[in-house]
Amino acid sequence: MPGFLRNTGAVLRREMVRLTHQPMYFSLMLVLPVVSFAFFALLFNQGAIRNIPIAVLDEDNTTLSRKVVQMIDDTPTALVAYGIQDMDEGERLMREGRIMAIIQVPAFFEKNILSNSQTHIENYVTGTNITVNGLLSKDIQTAVTTFTAGIQIQLLTKQGLTERQAMAQLMPVRFDKHVLFNPHINYGYYLSPSFMPMMLLIFAVMTTVFAIGTELKHRTAREWLLTGGDSMTASLLGKLLPITAGLFMISLVMLVIIFKIVGTPLNGSLTVILVGTLLFLLSYQSLSVMIVALLANLRLSLSIGGGYSVLAFTFSGLTFPIMAMWEPMRWVSRIFPFTYYTDIFVDQMLRGAPAVYSLPDLGYIALFIVLPLLALPRLRRVCTEEKFWGRL
Repeated sequence: MPGFLRNTGAVLRREMVRLTHQPMYFSLMLVLPVVSFAFFALLFNQGAIRNIPIAVLDEDNTTLSRKVVQMIDDTPTALVAYGIQDMDEGERLMREGRIMAIIQVPAFFEKNILSNSQTHIENYVTGTNITVNGLLSKDIQTAVTTFTAGIQIQLLTKQGLTERQAMAQLMPVRFDKHVLFNPHINYGYYLSPSFMPMMLLIFAVMTTVFAIGTELKHRTAREWLLTGGDSMTASLLGKLLPITAGLFMISLVMLVIIFKIVGTPLNGSLTVILVGTLLFLLSYQSLSVMIVALLANLRLSLSIGGGYSVLAFTFSGLTFPIMAMWEPMRWVSRIFPFTYYTDIFVDQMLRGAPAVYSLPDLGYIALFIVLPLLALPRLRRVCTEEKFWGRL
């Protein structure tokens, strides 16, 4: 054991010299992660979706038609930015990307209401952004439903009913919705803790692949191994320790931005999140080691590592729920540590789940640290045989 620690220390000292003499480490471990965190913090500063521009074609132009348009404009999501004269103008604005919806109030709108005849309001949405269109349609529908209820209550009260009786007759069954963990539908609360760790894992993979791949590219792999007393474990541990420490410190900056600047609530255990973050970094570093060992090519390893990293977001269930995926795709989602890390984040950040609920996810992430170590014999071979050296 003393020999192992001495060999690890020797590699660690060698790696610290390499870190100070190669600006790429500084960029990958510090500059680019912080810049990306700041970018996403600014991007999601607004939090919830607000003031989406829409156009209104008011063919009635009466008191009631203007009232319903005003109620739509007062919703959080919709902003009546254009009053158009015909549908051709609305179509042009929509094709130019200047509006997301068109509201058409028909002629004789007020007359039909006052004569107790059914009328209608048309809503045309682009459908190009499912999330935005869903929120926009919901708010517009809520505004129109509220307007309709107000008209009906007025008619019923004129017939002698009290306002409470009129409401009971109008809505005999009242539906109450309670959003438990993100009541303001704040996108920053779940996208910031997704995109920022995504950037963290990308830079963890890139830095680790670069650190080992440059040893092969510059034909210094055998020197690295000899510095570690010909122990692959000591050599690898000494090389990755400063990278892991640096990335973990950057992850603390990420958490400060998420919880203090973005304002994401922390309803659960910070300790679980910190442990999960450390395992998350180690898992992707371990996977990076396996990629380099198998490919023995810096450029190809960076490409494969980058592709694998980016795919993690697609299968994380943050945009399309895992439970709704095709069965084989659900299994594919499990080959990414990011899937389990996002579960930990959501459980501890928003749901406030007991720490024990996150233990299975921590265990799954730990498996990604252990399994790639099976590639260490291959890495030793790559570091000792010259035919693997000098590749781009």
